[in-house]
Amino acid sequence: MTDEQTDPLRAKLERYIGKPLGSTTPTEAPDKVNLPMIRHWVDALDDRNPIYLDSEAAATTRYGEIVAPPAMLQTWTMPRPVIEGIAERGGAPNTSTENAIGALDKAGYSGSLATNSELEFERYLKVGEQLHSMIMLESISEQKSTAFGLGYFVTWVTTYTNDQDEVVGRQMFRVLKFKPANPKDNS
Repeated sequence: MTDEQTDPLRAKLERYIGKPLGSTTPTEAPDKVNLPMIRHWVDALDDRNPIYLDSEAAATTRYGEIVAPPAMLQTWTMPRPVIEGIAERGGAPNTSTENAIGALDKAGYSGSLATNSELEFERYLKVGEQLHSMIMLESISEQKSTAFGLGYFVTWVTTYTNDQDEVVGRQMFRVLKFKPANPKDNS
């Protein structure tokens, strides 16, 4: 028996691998790297590294100016959620369904559980930089039986660039998309 005969959904999902998960062009961050957001981040995490807020201290470092904490990379490009109609979408913040995640949702695999993420930083970001992100679907596992139910591990890689198309970092993100035992449980 072929994989298509044993798992026809997995065979249909194959067409998404290696393709953009969302937009086919890089998405521009809603805001440039900025001091107020850096301040919120370091206050929330109690990060006292002076290169993030103290311009005099930062000027004496190899960076020569304030830089953003590397772990903020994803936050700069997070889109504003589409709130209108969120209840009708089962709590989903956006409406895009023409991708592997949407196809799994439509097939009843509506549960989502983030399983792991890896960040890679090429360099620190500077205040005023405009970032862009591009999300590519890297892989979809064969169907797995988990404690949450039957599901697929879906992995994508986001590449972050600046206005000069210089790669400043990457993030690998993996979720388990599963069929909830109780269909009302769309966690």
